Amino acid sequence: MPATPRTARACALALAGAGLAASTLVAPAATAATGTTSTASSTSPTSPTSKQTAKDRRREARRAARRVNTRVLGARDTAMRQRGDAYAYGAAGPNSFDCSGLVYYSFRRAGFPVPRTSAAQAGFTRRVARADMRAGDLMFFYGSGGVYHAAIFLRWSHGHALMLHAPSPGQRVQVGVPWTSQWFGGTLRRR
Repeated sequence: MPATPRTARACALALAGAGLAASTLVAPAATAATGTTSTASSTSPTSPTSKQTAKDRRREARRAARRVNTRVLGARDTAMRQRGDAYAYGAAGPNSFDCSGLVYYSFRRAGFPVPRTSAAQAGFTRRVARADMRAGDLMFFYGSGGVYHAAIFLRWSHGHALMLHAPSPGQRVQVGVPWTSQWFGGTLRRR
């Protein structure tokens, strides 16, 4: 085998190993043989490595979404363990809560940096349609003065939302249904 084809083959293998195609380069031997100069400006097709990285990014995004979902459900479970604890205005656990204090306590324990008040929590979350709410999402009740109450959504039952909340003085953390239709959903999930 002559030296030139052997060298060209070795170069082509080295380029292929680096993820390059020989067709994207200008061969000096061809330039010298024809006596003309030319530049190759062909675009290389999408390399397998870029397809792989896009696939890896999608896979990592799904994993991250699962981790966030697990944390949201963990916060819901933490809040469920607080059922029966007393209501106390301004309290954020571990033995007494107000409405936003229950959300603050349970979601902080799950690793979410939620703010302390219900209005700030409403601004911290991403709004979600009622039909798209999942267990662990948040419910915010509002009136003419803005958001005044927060609860943790559990599920739909016979067309009504079931929620966990610390209702008012003299009552305890409990599962209940909304007393008004003036509420909206918020989530800490990405999608």
